Amino acid sequence: MVFQDPYTSLNPSMTIEQILTEPLTVRKVERQAANKRVAELLDQVRLPHGAAHRLPREFSGGQRQRIAIARALALDPKLIVCDEPVSALDLSTQATVLDLFIEIQERTGVAYLFVSHDLAVVRHLSHRVAVMYHGEIVEWGDGEQVTGEPEHPYTQRLFMAAPVPDPDRQAQRRADRLRLLDIQHQQNVQAGVA
Repeated sequence: MVFQDPYTSLNPSMTIEQILTEPLTVRKVERQAANKRVAELLDQVRLPHGAAHRLPREFSGGQRQRIAIARALALDPKLIVCDEPVSALDLSTQATVLDLFIEIQERTGVAYLFVSHDLAVVRHLSHRVAVMYHGEIVEWGDGEQVTGEPEHPYTQRLFMAAPVPDPDRQAQRRADRLRLLDIQHQQNVQAGVA
């Protein structure tokens, strides 16, 4: 699992080496093999080997998230659950971490269950997308299709929530999103969901 907040998801009293060897120790991996694996993991997430002896507080948010990704990779999983893993990062760091996710997937074949409200992030990373609303899947399919041409009003609102650089277009999207919210609310009232 890769959690949302890279500042609280790593034990502050453990070194990066201890954080990365903990899952290996549980599996009773010998010390020498564990040390080798830590070096491999740091390489995978583009951190220097010297990082192993430092504490989490000595790293930026993006670096901490890369350490969390390394921890998730420690046991060569087939699936990693990612809960809003870039939402606490600035946009340029988000892009770097998303590119790292893609690179790791291409190299290892790992699958991600990526949870996010940001359709731009989802579009960048996901092959298949499922949109949940009130605990039910309301839209699913090819990532490009769902994030580029959403059909369900909730997915459309998520799509329109992504910022655009043009203030006039952004204002129009905000108005359209509020209109969709009103329509959805009226439908919920009629269905007795409110």
